[in-house]
Amino acid sequence: MVFLMQRQIHLVLLGGFFASLWQFAVSPVAHAIKPEDPMVQQMVARGIQFLESAEIHDEGEQVLAAYTMMKAAPDPTNPVVQRGLAEAKKFVSVFSRQQEFKSNYHAAVSALLFAEVDPQQYRNELATILRYFDEVQEADGSYTYPQEKKGDTSQTQYVVLALWTLDRLGYKVDYNRLQKSMDWFFRVQDIRGAWPYQGVVPSGGGLTKQERITEGMSLAGGATLLIAGDTIGMWGSSKTTQDAGIIGLPKAIKLFKDDENAERRKTNARIKKDAVFNAIGRMENWLRANPTPDHVNHRYYYYTCYTTERYQSFLDIAQGVPIESEPDWYNRIVGELKRSQTPEGGWGETQHIYAPANTCFAILFLIRSTKKSLGAGASASAIGGYGFGENVSDAKMQNGQAVSPVAAQSVANMLQLLESDNADELDGKAMVDNAELPTDPVERTAQLERLERLVRGSRSWQARRVSAKMLGMSDEHRVVPALIFALSDPDHAVRAYARDGLRFISRKFEGFGMPDEPTNAEIRNAQRKWREWYKSVRPDYVFLDD
Repeated sequence: MVFLMQRQIHLVLLGGFFASLWQFAVSPVAHAIKPEDPMVQQMVARGIQFLESAEIHDEGEQVLAAYTMMKAAPDPTNPVVQRGLAEAKKFVSVFSRQQEFKSNYHAAVSALLFAEVDPQQYRNELATILRYFDEVQEADGSYTYPQEKKGDTSQTQYVVLALWTLDRLGYKVDYNRLQKSMDWFFRVQDIRGAWPYQGVVPSGGGLTKQERITEGMSLAGGATLLIAGDTIGMWGSSKTTQDAGIIGLPKAIKLFKDDENAERRKTNARIKKDAVFNAIGRMENWLRANPTPDHVNHRYYYYTCYTTERYQSFLDIAQGVPIESEPDWYNRIVGELKRSQTPEGGWGETQHIYAPANTCFAILFLIRSTKKSLGAGASASAIGGYGFGENVSDAKMQNGQAVSPVAAQSVANMLQLLESDNADELDGKAMVDNAELPTDPVERTAQLERLERLVRGSRSWQARRVSAKMLGMSDEHRVVPALIFALSDPDHAVRAYARDGLRFISRKFEGFGMPDEPTNAEIRNAQRKWREWYKSVRPDYVFLDD
């Protein structure tokens, strides 16, 4: 009897162990997830495919979808982007003459789209939008629907985000008006710490109870104060430096960019940062005391996801915290979005918000779009140039001097460099030219696996470039799935190395017609055809990224 009891206990414990092991293996949040992780990239790719195939009837959603496409897979020629631009230009022509029901939303998202596509080409439209914001601001500093007496947290949030974008482009934002918007948020904060959907300014001063306070609106209120604070330079300027844009130089090296509005900021700043931190501190206390029991089924869930990413990104800037790592809130929401993504690739309709808009909010969250706008790390694809340069990229900075790098003499040595946090400082061309894969099968397999992990998930464009080139030179059929995945890499050189490597390994030197600057449709078509070819060679292989 004792033996049986011990055996039962042993089986229960063993079963619990394997259950935990299984949960760890399949859970999308078992490790620190990043936007570059293959799972997240696949979710984003499916979401983009949904937007490209969806029938979007609402004009504002078309502009939002275009902006999302430009943030996730920038291609101004994409039909979704073209339709959004057409609607945005139409909006500008209308609300420059009269305000309509959703004009504030339309103006804000249109400004974001114009700025993302080409701020020089659309400078007249952007100037018109800036004038419009000045004209329709309420006396209390808020923005709201026409004929509405209460200021609207959501609309004011998006207008301030657009003003922040315009300010970064050098437009002369009226900082006094911006601080009036901040004053409105201070005055309509609920006495318990939350923010309402629409706020009533107390007549006698002080805070009072507000109606319709929610998690989403509270985060929107906090985010707006932080965005406005950044615009008026509360915690130093986040726009006076930019990535150098020179391949091979460390990310820490920045170019100084004149802030044309610096003096105006100093002259007009009157709100103190302590007021902002105190307000968001009360808000966070309310959030902790009133947790949302079921995030996913809330009708504004996807809207709140995007708001959360915006709030957390600007909070990191305000607190001087690096925003490279992905904390618990990102991991949690990625897991929720993974479970709620529909078979069609989008995210479903909720009350008042249709599937295309929800899909946009989900994608913008997944790619950390605010973090991108804040310039956390330069993308090589934004720099231009194919491969690795032979001038500045042959040097790296040491003690303020540009010196020639020491090339890696083996793939093992190279992998240690590429897997480090400073991979983008290295000269990839020199390393590839001086490194060879080992002939020992065990060692070779291990190194190929490391290269595959790098090309699929490294945050460093340099590491992904080197890995794609090395894998393509390996002449190993086993690396084909990783190279097919890399065809959709955001960096154009990685895509080209992957394409050329597939042609070499397959001996299909014409490939499947993917050009140097492919559209999203051409990339997906090439991936589909390469998968079909690989299945003809390896019928038993199952592509997990399909």
